[in-house]
Amino acid sequence: MKRLSNRVTRAAVVAVAILLIGAAVACRRPTPAGAAPPPPEVSVLTVAPETVTARYEYVGQAAASRSVAVRAQVQGVIVERPYTEGTDVAKGSLLFRIDPTTYEAAHRSAQARLANAERNLARLNSLLGARAVAQKDVDDAQQAFDQAQAAADQTKKDYEDTFVRAEISGRAGRSQLELGARVTGPGDLLTTVERVDPIDVNFSPSDQDVLRWRRDIATRRLLVPARVLAVQVTLEDGSIFPGTGRLNFVDLALQRMTGTLSLRAEFRNPQHVLLPGQFVRVRLLGLKRPGAILVPQRAVQRGLRGAFVYVLGDSNTVVARDVVATSWDRGAWLIEQGLRAGDRVVVDGVQQVATGQPAKPVAYQPAADTSAVAPEDSVVIAAPSAPPRIKVAP
Repeated sequence: MKRLSNRVTRAAVVAVAILLIGAAVACRRPTPAGAAPPPPEVSVLTVAPETVTARYEYVGQAAASRSVAVRAQVQGVIVERPYTEGTDVAKGSLLFRIDPTTYEAAHRSAQARLANAERNLARLNSLLGARAVAQKDVDDAQQAFDQAQAAADQTKKDYEDTFVRAEISGRAGRSQLELGARVTGPGDLLTTVERVDPIDVNFSPSDQDVLRWRRDIATRRLLVPARVLAVQVTLEDGSIFPGTGRLNFVDLALQRMTGTLSLRAEFRNPQHVLLPGQFVRVRLLGLKRPGAILVPQRAVQRGLRGAFVYVLGDSNTVVARDVVATSWDRGAWLIEQGLRAGDRVVVDGVQQVATGQPAKPVAYQPAADTSAVAPEDSVVIAAPSAPPRIKVAP
């Protein structure tokens, strides 16, 4: 029995040794010379030009459509300030009252002199018919009446100027002088009234953009609507200002210091969402670019010579093609140069391909590519139901 067990053990050891030797020989056996790895599978986009929206965005700054500096025309002490700072005022509303005592007395005195000159002139005119006075006396009386009339008019204006009123309807700003302060004349700024509905937004494209516009419009690569150009504003938090504006001013010359062209758009702003001095992003609407070539962002590679893409040539051979990518649109690059209709661009699998090597093309499916659709970078802001209330002192 013991001998039988020893024989079985020796047979098992021999079998294991035979298996190990066979595995080692199999590992050393060379691969057949004709075997090669299969070509990598890549998704391919066949280029087809299309008409897209031309995207031009700039940094803009809001400004009041009208801004009037409120100044006094007379000297005196401020005795009243009826308006509330930061609220809307109507044209003609009383903003400041300057002590009228001196000007009111001067006006009454001038009116008295005017009345006396008028009576004297009437009396001399009646005597002139009876040849009781000379014509020179009447002329002197007429001159005195005219001078008295001018003095009365001037003192009346000075008295009325003690009532400092708003020249336009708008929002009155902070008072620069308090009650009891002395106004020395027009050199003292009292406050500012600004009209913010409508409100202006100023922005300045560069001279390169202006030249490109002219060139593209002349060659029909950029289509401009016949109507007034519409403008959209995006606020600092990414929200879209409700409503669009209209371009209403284009400067005649470039700014010497910056080399930019000044443009201005006007927006309705009934809820005062936009405030003067506010920075925004400005987007021109209605511009179209026909025959545009768009490729997904990940298809465009960067090399030492600039941007390039991989395209499939004859026999599905990979070829590197230099391109000029100018702008971003809907998650894709707009290719200005380097591609034409019918080119097959490698989108997915660019890490597996090499120039001169074959690849297995698979049709690119834009509908299934969620990364090709750029997420919306803006949302429409809800306009406030009413401006914030400000407590008015009794």
